[in-house]
Order: sequence, then C-alpha cells, then structure tokens
Amino acid sequence: MTGPPRPRPTASGALTPLALTAVEHLVALDAAHGATAALPAVRDLLRNIPELAAAPGSLHDRDAETLAALAELCEVIGWILFDAGLDGPAHRMNTRALALAELSGDRATARLVLLNDSMLHTRAGRPRAALDSAARVAGPRPLPTLVATLVLVRRAHAEALLDRPREADRLIARARSRFLDGASPQDPPWAWWIDRAELIGHHGWVLARLGDWDRAIPLLHEAATAPGPSYRHLFTAELLAALTGARAWRDAEELIAELAPRAGSIGSVRTTETLARTAVRLRACAKAPANLRAAAAFLLESVPPHPGGQDCPAR
Repeated sequence: MTGPPRPRPTASGALTPLALTAVEHLVALDAAHGATAALPAVRDLLRNIPELAAAPGSLHDRDAETLAALAELCEVIGWILFDAGLDGPAHRMNTRALALAELSGDRATARLVLLNDSMLHTRAGRPRAALDSAARVAGPRPLPTLVATLVLVRRAHAEALLDRPREADRLIARARSRFLDGASPQDPPWAWWIDRAELIGHHGWVLARLGDWDRAIPLLHEAATAPGPSYRHLFTAELLAALTGARAWRDAEELIAELAPRAGSIGSVRTTETLARTAVRLRACAKAPANLRAAAAFLLESVPPHPGGQDCPAR
C-alpha cells in the first residue's frame, strides 16, 4: 500500500498543508482498511510533528488556520485510536483536539470532537458522561441538520445504557426523522458519513442495547449489508450479538460462516472485540446447538488480537 511520504519535522509555514494532507490520507486509509491499518501512519505523525504532542496553550501564537488544521488532524487521530481500541490515548487526543479547535475558533471540529468523546464514554460504560459531552455541542443558534441528528444518536445510545427504553426509542426515532430533513448548508464537511445506512445501523444498535431483538435485527441486517466505510463492519458484529440474544441459532451460524474467514482482516478493534465477546458467550451457551458452539470457537480463533495487548472492555 502506498501513501504520502513519511512526515518530517517542518517549519511553521508548511505545517498547515502537511496536517491537511495527513488528514486526507488517514481518513482514506481508515475507510478502506480500518483503524489498525492506519495506526503505523498515526505513529509516524506523532513522532515527526512535535506540535501534536505540545501543550495546546504553547501554540497560542500560531495562526488560526494552522491551529484548525492541527485540531482536525488530532480529531482524526483520536477517532482512529478509538476504533483501534486504544480508549485512553483516544480520549487524550480528543482533549487536545478540542483545546486546539477552541483556540482556533473552529466550532465545527469542536462539535465533532465532543460527539466522538460522547461515543467513547458510552463504549466505556459511562452514559452520564456521554450525555454531558453531547450536551456541550449545543450553541446559541439551532444546530445544522446532520449535527443535530448525530447529537440525538449519541443521546439515544447513552439513554439505552441507562435503561431508559422509552427515552432511547424516542431519541433515535427523532434522529431518523431529523435526518430526513436533508443536510443543511451549515452542516460541516465532516458530516459526509452521516447517511441513511449509518442511521439505520445506529437505530438497530440502540434497539439491541434495549433487548428489542425483533425490531433490531432487520435494521442491523440492512445496515450490515449496505456498502460503506470499513468501520461499518461493526453493524455486522452487532447483528451477530443480536441474533445470539434472540437465540436465532441458525441465522447466527450462517453469519459466523460468512464472517470467520475474513475476521482476521477486519481493522476495527471495536468490531473484533464485539465478535470475540459474542463468540465467548456462544461457546459457553449450553442451549446453543453443538455446531454453533464449534463455529463460535472457530470465530474466536480467527479474530485478531488487540493491538495494545489489552483485554476486551465491557460492552
């Protein structure tokens, strides 16, 4: 795989185009091959661009354009670290991205960072912190359509973790409805990935968190079979978890047969961790057919190890 030249320490004037080129490269790499494939490029950037490790306050004399480019790069790095299962470094990079975005006055990037951190808190089982991060996105003016849609999605996941099914259901339905209004001229460029398949997948995922298998499974199946970026393999993993929860044994076995041969190439650690947890649960389930338990054991062997050598976090 080819990519841009390895970054070198650079003068301030060349930092903005370097950061923006790195953003484009990382986004393309992540969309095509997943977060783990992008980790080597992230490490190169962190080694060779000292501003990515500098205290944000020490960069206050840089121009707004440079600070905004650095904020955007830190946001993308934070997302990749998150999807690679490195939650602690991801949160620290989010904190840096937010500080740089605020220094530069880049409200659009600041909002995305807050929404990313809301997702991270939900993954870590901190739904109240997730709600707090999502609440900070609001401003004095109404939010653009796609940004408002994503806020509702993040809130719905957090409410589902708090076991508030009526509120979670209401919020995700509002998100689907708001999305139908269409993107507004004020929506930021980063909102390109908020499309119908993304919303359907999150709708199914929220319902799965609530144990509403009959409604969750068709939505997750639709999202899992739609074309899209590599990280959307997560909806397939959530589909398998939902089929297991519903005890749809035959469908679960068929999905494992499709997934296992390519599990080693999945670049989203969030996805492979979800697959591994479901496989462990199935392998130990006495009520599951023997063939399914054997398939689950094979899936568990096929899933790549965590790049940080960590145990799987709680779902």
